[in-house]
Amino acid sequence: MRYFILIMALIATLSAMEWPSDYEKALAEAKKEKKDVYLFIGSSYCKYCDKLEAEVFSKKEVMNRLKKDYVLLYMSRDIDDIPEQFETKPVPKHYFLTNNGKVIYTTIGYRSVAGFNELLDEVKAAK
Repeated sequence: MRYFILIMALIATLSAMEWPSDYEKALAEAKKEKKDVYLFIGSSYCKYCDKLEAEVFSKKEVMNRLKKDYVLLYMSRDIDDIPEQFETKPVPKHYFLTNNGKVIYTTIGYRSVAGFNELLDEVKAAK
């Protein structure tokens, strides 16, 4: 029963974030599209990851802005093989990367829509 619950939680996580989770493919796509990469690291047991998805990533304005400049990448610390250069605790963790994998900016935590838009402005200024 314990394993069944764990498997169901993992399936829920996979279906909840429909972003790709392959790091190398994301970098290749970013190079092809001449974009940077937004890497969101979460966990199936993170209420703030769920809140971020439900309240921020569900907003068309946020997603349009992200997709304009970034290839989106979601990796769960519970199931994905995350490259060791990225810290996986605490979550939610946000990495903004060049298309070569160099970290431009990183931060942690939940942000409202307005706060996430401010974050995107901070990242743009940091480049």
